[in-house]
Amino acid sequence: MIPLPVRIAGTGVHLPSDVVTNRRLAETLDTSDEWIVHRTGIRERRWLAPDLATSDMCVAAAFPALAAANCAARDVDAIIVATYTYDQPLPSTALIVKDALGAFRALTFDITQAACANGVQALFLGSLLVRTGAAKRVLVIAGDCASRVTDPEDRTTRVFFGDAAGAAVLTEATTPGTGLLGWDFGAELSYDVEIPAGGSRQPAGATTFADRRHYLKMNGRAVWDTATRCLPDSVTNATAQAGLTVDEVSHFFVHQANLNIVRAAMDKLGVPRDRAPITVDTLGNTGSAGVFTVLHKGFSAGMVRPGDTFVVSAIGAGFQWGTLCFRA
Repeated sequence: MIPLPVRIAGTGVHLPSDVVTNRRLAETLDTSDEWIVHRTGIRERRWLAPDLATSDMCVAAAFPALAAANCAARDVDAIIVATYTYDQPLPSTALIVKDALGAFRALTFDITQAACANGVQALFLGSLLVRTGAAKRVLVIAGDCASRVTDPEDRTTRVFFGDAAGAAVLTEATTPGTGLLGWDFGAELSYDVEIPAGGSRQPAGATTFADRRHYLKMNGRAVWDTATRCLPDSVTNATAQAGLTVDEVSHFFVHQANLNIVRAAMDKLGVPRDRAPITVDTLGNTGSAGVFTVLHKGFSAGMVRPGDTFVVSAIGAGFQWGTLCFRA
């Protein structure tokens, strides 16, 4: 496969200020800090202030990413926002973000229904825009406010998720042999992770609210089985397309669904766990933003050096999954 000459020029993250510990959740849910840590590896997460929305987090994450890329908002050619907790069904959250940033000439796209895999799909779309010449600078932002769509009475979902946003600026890679080397995407239709109401099949109304069908529903066992099967296979496929083995990959920026899932995926790949940075322990599952939080951790700490190869991999509702393999 011929590499796509695209690089990540800068990253950024925004975290809400409200830190929600396991003990705080245990005050209203039948759970405990010990149970949550054992099952998920999560110790705390962030919740967005009630007067703010997903677009506010996206804007806040965009500024440090643009600064790191030495790029002004007015020079951005396209903005892609990845979220399943958009501000409202219409208008576009990406358009709201564009207006707030002052990126007045940017094309706008929203990627919404792959949930936690939204961010990987958005990075792929952004890379293709750069490769075709349709855009020189693409701002990809992923953010989710799961605290608004998880049931306060359901420990199965409430303990897993947190709110955050992350961003990356994509530009052309000029060093030979660098860029997006390979990729893999797949899907299997499943309703094991869903928000049943609020669309054309079950329009939101008094009955759906009474039945709590506008909240996220999740079959944890199905998520575990699918994620631990599909994520490692997707990583292997993407690296093979790039002409590499997983042993040659320096960094694994894997969706932060659950610490145990990340560890199981790395073990199945036969790769040391320390090659996969972790944020899920302090942020929870931040949905579309998950891979961006670890991507930013790697880039901002100087872990990713010129010539390093790295993968970005996630799985979300649907189920949909994908992996991108880059050389910096």
